[in-house]
Amino acid sequence: MRVESIHIYPVKATAPIDLASANVELAGLRDDRRWAVVDPQGVRLNATKHDRLLTATATPDESGALTLTAPGQTPLAVAVPVGGREVPVNVSRLPTVVDAGDEAGDWFSRLLGEPVRLVWQDDPARRPISQQHGGLGAEPLSLADTGPLLLTTTSSLAQLEAWIADEHEPQTMAMRRFRPNVVVDGSDVPFAEDEWRGFHIGDVPYRFAEHCDRCVVTTIDPLTLAHGKEPIRTLARHRKWEGKTWFGIRIIPLAAGKVSVGDEVTFGNLKT
Repeated sequence: MRVESIHIYPVKATAPIDLASANVELAGLRDDRRWAVVDPQGVRLNATKHDRLLTATATPDESGALTLTAPGQTPLAVAVPVGGREVPVNVSRLPTVVDAGDEAGDWFSRLLGEPVRLVWQDDPARRPISQQHGGLGAEPLSLADTGPLLLTTTSSLAQLEAWIADEHEPQTMAMRRFRPNVVVDGSDVPFAEDEWRGFHIGDVPYRFAEHCDRCVVTTIDPLTLAHGKEPIRTLARHRKWEGKTWFGIRIIPLAAGKVSVGDEVTFGNLKT
């Protein structure tokens, strides 16, 4: 089994950046979900209610600064707001983040048609992974929901598409609906990743954190923004337990390093 693709989402809920390789940090892939869009009360926005976020692309440079682009919007360069104004947010285990400034806030406000702000997480170590989601106490977390990296496999997606075709009309489910960081190809067994606990991707060791429960964001076509019933309808028939539907696993890196397309996934004793 090998890595087929790698993706980051520098601003949470925006379009993916596809990479040939990425630096792995303890909090996840470098530049992944270090920024977010919040409302005036500091509530972090998601694509469920603000699907136009999916049309925005935030491309980082080597410093972590962003270039924002979206249809109908003038591109905007946003510097990393080091030393900027701290603002309160409604994010678990993280009381404050850093405001990215009026220009960035206005850019996203025009995109979404309501007043919002762009904010930046200065230090993932300030937000440990919850023990309820597989954390061991002090492992850092970005502005991702619960885990540093999300891993999916092409064999599981193929099985899902086969279920849909058998029970409804054939439909292609783009993997980007599931917003993974690492996609693995070459497994003969759909959903084999459910049982993965300790493994390496390339030279970097990882451990399993939890299975990933899926929300209605996956029912939005990320390119057309059309809303539908799949894949939640079919996942609910085949992959539902504890009242939730499941696809992919959240994993935690045990050391820093690098991940590249083509890296092999290996199992055995972890070396950190």
